[in-house]
Amino acid sequence: MINPDFLVSFLLASFLIAVAPGPSNAFLMAQTFANGRTAGMQSAFGFALGGVVHTFFAVVGLTAILKASEVAYSAVQYAGAAYLCYLGIMMLKSTFIKEPIEQSDKPHITTKKSKNVMFQAMMTEVLNPKVALFFIAFIPQFVDPALSSATFQLAFFGLLYPLFAFPIDCAYIYFGDKIARFFRDNPNSQTWIDRITGIVFIALAINLLL
Repeated sequence: MINPDFLVSFLLASFLIAVAPGPSNAFLMAQTFANGRTAGMQSAFGFALGGVVHTFFAVVGLTAILKASEVAYSAVQYAGAAYLCYLGIMMLKSTFIKEPIEQSDKPHITTKKSKNVMFQAMMTEVLNPKVALFFIAFIPQFVDPALSSATFQLAFFGLLYPLFAFPIDCAYIYFGDKIARFFRDNPNSQTWIDRITGIVFIALAINLLL
């Protein structure tokens, strides 16, 4: 059983957090600009799956270990930064390698670019220790020990957050794609969009280390 007052407070706080611009939204917009709405949706699904993984970690206590161990925190932090940096470098590299594109194809919609986007987003979320600490610091505030099992409530709120944030991510993707369409008709613009996307990924890697 869930405390109704806590549930309302949780939904309100989750809305404000999901709407506020942050690294996840930057990743979503970068993928949407570079690869289109489909890639943006794949990113949103990836972040939702990452939230499920973090919920599992929080419930079984792995997140508490991460919080208590500076070595474990740093290891995950550097792994996440390295992964984002790798994505950024590969994106930048792709802009300097010319591939033949049929005229009937849209330059930004390619299977090669978008097939792993969901996995990339999920790993970006999972390898972000700040997200892990967010789950362990934010969600327990809404657990009412006088009601049902604390573990059940942690799992409930932990799974509810990505479900609640997903439609907001979709709104970012929708409007981002509308803006990006203006630039995608020009192949030269697409190259610069990809380069900016790569720079955004590298900037997110640096931000993760701060």
